[in-house]
Amino acid sequence: PYVMVCNHQASLDLMCMVEIMPDRCVPIAKKELMYMGTVGWACWLCGIIFINRKKTGDAIDVIAQTARTMRHENVR
Repeated sequence: PYVMVCNHQASLDLMCMVEIMPDRCVPIAKKELMYMGTVGWACWLCGIIFINRKKTGDAIDVIAQTARTMRHENVR
């Protein structure tokens, strides 16, 4: 397993990054993208994990749960 960190500057950059990422790779995005109309729907349907950057504890919980799921299901 590995973590790829990208600092995208626009919401459309995320879609381009998803295209070049390896199979079985799930991106994590800021929760604000979920509320951006069509882009938010597309991200949600693609299985992107959203984190709330304003609530650090919630963001850590989401990432920790994702890591536990990865270890439990033995996925990358």
